Amino acid sequence: MIATLLVGMLCVYLLSFAVMFLLIGRRLGAGKMGMDAFAVGNLALGIAYVLQLLEGPAGWSWMGVVNHSLTLCALLAYSVGGLRFFGRQAPLLWPLAALALGYALVQITVEWALGPVARYVVLAAMCALCFAGMVVVLLAGLRTFARDLRGEVLLFATLISGICVLNVLKLVKLLAGGLPALGMDDQFQVVFYVYMCSLATVIPPFIVWVVLRRLTDKLRDMAARDPLTQLLNRRGLTEALDARLRRPNAGARLLLIDVDHFKHVNDRYGHHAGDAVLCAIVDVLRGAVGTDDLLCRMGGEEFAAVCPGADAATALRLAEHIRIAVASTVLLQVAGEAVRCTVTVGISRCFDDDASLVGAMQDADAALYRGKNAGRNRVEWGDATARVPAGGEGALGAQSAVEC
Repeated sequence: MIATLLVGMLCVYLLSFAVMFLLIGRRLGAGKMGMDAFAVGNLALGIAYVLQLLEGPAGWSWMGVVNHSLTLCALLAYSVGGLRFFGRQAPLLWPLAALALGYALVQITVEWALGPVARYVVLAAMCALCFAGMVVVLLAGLRTFARDLRGEVLLFATLISGICVLNVLKLVKLLAGGLPALGMDDQFQVVFYVYMCSLATVIPPFIVWVVLRRLTDKLRDMAARDPLTQLLNRRGLTEALDARLRRPNAGARLLLIDVDHFKHVNDRYGHHAGDAVLCAIVDVLRGAVGTDDLLCRMGGEEFAAVCPGADAATALRLAEHIRIAVASTVLLQVAGEAVRCTVTVGISRCFDDDASLVGAMQDADAALYRGKNAGRNRVEWGDATARVPAGGEGALGAQSAVEC
């Protein structure tokens, strides 16, 4: 009686959360994050348990065949939902149809060849293998696709491990005691369905929480990045620098990079071409800076590169490399005409905290305007106390006495 009541509660939980997942998926639009697949999984498993209640004692019936097929289909739907949540597109409907039909034929064959106990043994074994596979994939994903959800993934893997163990125990009981081991009055069945009801109560809100966290992270990332170039914006640069500058001896230099005469590009070729030129320049910048450096679009045609730990000579070499690389690159072809641009670069003195960052930006900005006024396509230093040649096309700058 208790197990029957638990199965009824399980049906209500699963079908209710199936509706909730479906509604959430519709609100998410194109980026459903697997919610539609989770809804299908809950629906399939809910219907499977409804059929189990209608079927009565374990044995051969068409309800039992459909029940077992829907159970495996639910596991497949959950797996597809997980793949979609982590950004890996996977088909759902035709694999479900193929699995439902194929496993129905397998059940008929096993029942005919080995008897009813074997059909339930196969289901328990298949469920245990599926859950074990999920756990392995989740744990492996901690180093790759799921590294930003470490705590959530470990908790989810632990919960799935529990139901995997219970299916292994069910398999053992079936082999030892046959179909009577599945009686609804059996103590193991009560434990099994208590755990299943617990999962049905905990996991759906947990999935919603993970989706909300991923959406929040996505919105935070969107707020910190320029939509055209996907570089950090000013806000994103400030946040990234705040983390970098907490490290010991974390001095850095700021390079402000401005595209020369960019208005002429927009006026002559149009703003669409101007956007393409900016994106091409960003590709050049990404290829020039180091892996620890930060790139930012300050606005319009002005960019910034922050070089943690860079001394004066390193900053100068990078600035010259950027200047030469941009000048020598064909950024766009318009009607057979090659579009090229040059940049002027201003280098700040060394800074090591938020307060000195403001001064560094002022240094680099002043150097940038000196370079513009001196003819563009130049590298200029923010500290104008001592001038040194900065090789390349007419580039002169003043080297700061402050070293990082």
